[in-house]
Amino acid sequence: MARIRFLTAQWKNLLMLNYEVDPEILKPHLPAFTELDLWEGKALVSMVGFMFLDTRVMGVKWPGHVNFEEVNLRFYVRYFDGKEWKRGAVFISEIVPKAIIPIVANNLYNEHYKALPMRHSVVPKSNDYTYFDYEWKLKGRWNKLGATVSSAYTDIQPGSPEEFIFEHYWGYNRIHDTRTLEYAVEHISWQVAAVKDPIFDGDIAALYGAEFEPYLKKEPQSAFFANGSDVSVRVAAKILAASILP
Repeated sequence: MARIRFLTAQWKNLLMLNYEVDPEILKPHLPAFTELDLWEGKALVSMVGFMFLDTRVMGVKWPGHVNFEEVNLRFYVRYFDGKEWKRGAVFISEIVPKAIIPIVANNLYNEHYKALPMRHSVVPKSNDYTYFDYEWKLKGRWNKLGATVSSAYTDIQPGSPEEFIFEHYWGYNRIHDTRTLEYAVEHISWQVAAVKDPIFDGDIAALYGAEFEPYLKKEPQSAFFANGSDVSVRVAAKILAASILP
């Protein structure tokens, strides 16, 4: 059972651009005792931009670390705990504008945070659409993740691609070859809106490795946007051995 509530916040305006990749490039990042969670037989990664708002760590609002952007690259796994399959996400890289976050998260929880200058935009285009983007500065150049989003929101439908991307309620961090950290992400089911004209312009090799370039330079397979909600993250357990399948 999940124990320590490490973080509470609002995650808002979540933009996700999703790309099919060769599963082999994900294997070095795969936490022990997990396996890839595939969508219709395909291994997907997602470029994700969103806002952290009203952030508290261990119940405390730390000055200057309450509201900020995050951009990350993640993929999808599942883990059998002896009773059920849990669907989760693994983060290859996470970018934030606050230097203290990588120091704490990378050392305590083996995360993969980088601190870079960041900014975001929300620009109304009409009564029906709004443009959102998230930017980060690397080697003197602004990188960008953005899209134009409909103002009409709907519930996520069971069995839909949006359900697969958004409704992973566990996270897994690779500590080493025989140990994995599991944490629980708690939030209501989000509403989603249609996306058009997605943009990802970034230094892929510098951020994620040259092996990701052929895939992230293509048009995304899909692009989704969610309104977000209050979120809690709880440290759950250290996984030290594989469970036996029934």
